Amino acid sequence: MKETLSRRFVAEFLGTGFHAAAVVGSGIMGENLAGGNVAIALLANTIATGAVLIVLILTFGPVSGAHLNPAVTLAVAVEGGIGWIEVAPYLAAQCFGAIAGTITAHAMFRLPVISLSQHARNGPAQVFSEFIATFGLMCVIWGCSRSRAEAVPVAVGAYITAAYWFTASTSFANPAVTIARCLSDTFAGIRPADVIPFIVAQVAGAIVATFLFRWLVPDLRARVEQPTADTVGQSCGSGARSTP
Repeated sequence: MKETLSRRFVAEFLGTGFHAAAVVGSGIMGENLAGGNVAIALLANTIATGAVLIVLILTFGPVSGAHLNPAVTLAVAVEGGIGWIEVAPYLAAQCFGAIAGTITAHAMFRLPVISLSQHARNGPAQVFSEFIATFGLMCVIWGCSRSRAEAVPVAVGAYITAAYWFTASTSFANPAVTIARCLSDTFAGIRPADVIPFIVAQVAGAIVATFLFRWLVPDLRARVEQPTADTVGQSCGSGARSTP
């Protein structure tokens, strides 16, 4: 049965909230325990993020498609997977959920609930990295969903885990989480001034990958349906219908 928009809204809010809480919280914990070793802190951040994405896609996929990512929602809408009238509620749920998740992480570690980040992430290399990170994410989503949709949760989690390490930006690949991370002056933070270029690159990467796979897999659009338990959408979350 097709879930009501309110249920899907709550699923996207909770899923993106837990995603952001995992990114920010594991960054704080990793930095606290790493003794100044940035590589160890990043590894802790990476493992937690990849693992939680798999779990969240599996948990919320049957309800909302577990996009947990505005770039994914826009890409799915381009392919007709959801109606454009549903896009705004999805994006609102994701952005507010990510902010709530960041606030929750701060509260768990007894930090100010909001603290604007001073972590600079700027320059052409960082922005290009976000394009590549999100382009790759959507390639994984569209490619895997063609023949093995049930594998997409693991594929997405594994991709984001790897992309933390092969991109200069550490693969945010998610506009909602990017916005939320500018409110955290912690290991996972990003300066507010650097947010817009990241988001532009993320959306561009998602759309370019989507049009590429429209050509590469000509029957892709016929495979993207409204969110149900057996669609491409369930399997995709940082997903396609269903990132640090």
